[in-house]
Amino acid sequence: TGSPWRDLPAFFGKWNTVFKRYRDWVKADVFMRLFEACSDEPDMEYAMIDATIVKAIATAKAQKGDQSQAIGRSKGGLTTKILALTDALGNLVRFVLLPGHRFDTIGVPPLIDGLSFSALIADTAFDSNAIIADLDERGAKVVIAQHHRRTRKLMIDTEIYKWRHLIENFFCKLKEFKRIAMRADKTDTSFNAMIHLAAAVINSR
Repeated sequence: TGSPWRDLPAFFGKWNTVFKRYRDWVKADVFMRLFEACSDEPDMEYAMIDATIVKAIATAKAQKGDQSQAIGRSKGGLTTKILALTDALGNLVRFVLLPGHRFDTIGVPPLIDGLSFSALIADTAFDSNAIIADLDERGAKVVIAQHHRRTRKLMIDTEIYKWRHLIENFFCKLKEFKRIAMRADKTDTSFNAMIHLAAAVINSR
């Protein structure tokens, strides 16, 4: 819900005790393992990459070292960027957190590292020579919308590109969780855990 831990109903016990257990689970990657347990084998016929911005509410603003907590200043104020990779069905495979002002392309290498897919679908924000060269080396089809400044246009499969809406649908589902949409967590590790928990709930529906 995005509510402060201190507002936890007494029914669940002392809020500080519950919070400490939660932090222990975050450190032990319990929420990541829960997400993996609730996820089917990804359909990597092709992969999709996209990003969304969430605004950090006041309680999430770090006093120092904002960038270390994946919080950056952009036009919308203090924001965090969620860069995600989904499979051909729009199911989350991986994601990274970036400060809101960073370029989307910076987070692509760790997302695709070690993964095998036949094609990558993305919008113009990912029209990068480095990314295209990486895909060519992999033998993966490039289905990335071309930026108008590109001098030599690449032919892309427009029929496959139509399926890009699936990753946008995933972000819509993710932002139904108020704690995600408002970046109510102070640390990037807690926010990362909450995204894994929300994605586990989405996958279990």
